[in-house]
Amino acid sequence: MDIGIVLAFLFGLFLLYIVGMLLVIPIKLIIKLVINGVLGGILLLVVNFIGGFIGFSIVINPLTAVIAGIFGIPGVILLILLQYIL
Repeated sequence: MDIGIVLAFLFGLFLLYIVGMLLVIPIKLIIKLVINGVLGGILLLVVNFIGGFIGFSIVINPLTAVIAGIFGIPGVILLILLQYIL
């Protein structure tokens, strides 16, 4: 085998690795956002259900859904604190 062919093969494998990593990173980010969104939505529903007994609720609108979806549990805690303060 010629050394040029071996180097071309190794360079091709390296490029394939780089392209693969560029595709995997966004998938991990999307999975993380979906998990945060589901946990945030469930927690919003739980807070509204339990808060209904004591007269406390968080209005579920697009803004609160986005905050709970992006930040997850800390976002819902932030919404609870904002609701309590305001």
